[in-house]
Amino acid sequence: MPARETAPLGAPCWIDLQSSDIDRATAFYDALFGWTHEGSSDEYGGYVMFFAGGKPVAGAMPGELGNPYANVWTTYLATADVDATAQAVAKAGGQVMMEPMTVPQQGRMAMFLDASGGVVGAWQPAEHRGFGVIGEPGTPAWFELVSKDYDAALPFYRDAFGWDLATLSDTDEFRYSTGRFDGEDLAGIYDASKALPAEVPSHWQMFVQVDDTDVAIARVVDLGGEVLTPPWDTEYGRMAQVADPNGARFMISGPVAA
Repeated sequence: MPARETAPLGAPCWIDLQSSDIDRATAFYDALFGWTHEGSSDEYGGYVMFFAGGKPVAGAMPGELGNPYANVWTTYLATADVDATAQAVAKAGGQVMMEPMTVPQQGRMAMFLDASGGVVGAWQPAEHRGFGVIGEPGTPAWFELVSKDYDAALPFYRDAFGWDLATLSDTDEFRYSTGRFDGEDLAGIYDASKALPAEVPSHWQMFVQVDDTDVAIARVVDLGGEVLTPPWDTEYGRMAQVADPNGARFMISGPVAA
């Protein structure tokens, strides 16, 4: 697997899971993707690190009782100065949900509500640099804001995180833009205003790459998870939406079926 030293500023650099049953979650992801995991000291609140081929790919933490964000994956965007990013977020029409804080030795973080209502994190690295590998089977491969206010989301990520936006499609049927970093598309924004139910807010979702989508979703079910949207083929691969045994949703992406 090719190593990744650091993410471009503004690009997705990490994902982590708040889980109501951390032991069940770690067993599920280890078995599904071949990950391994390591726990942490009490200093880090029981935070778990997942590894693929020895490289860090994701984190997980026990969800607090009553936390509405338990059993949710969060995407973090890279920043060189999380305090300056918090100011830029507020100026761009977002809200600071969790003020910048230091994770000892590892870096600094904050949580925001973007201008379209989606929750996103920011990470200023110190010892923890983020993903060690992406885009390989068994690793995170894509990150996407599913937005109920596409027109608010685009300028927000441009102004708050410095995205170079590229329009992939702009029709009544499908509106989608990407965040481009050094010429490479690393994240997307999808206009889901006509697709999401009223009770479902804008949200980030992550995709994990697999060798075979159908085999992977069968494994999800065997491990106690759920298939929420059956596989469908696109020009970018064969996708499916699934949930882990605790209800945390994520996407699977593999080659188009033969």
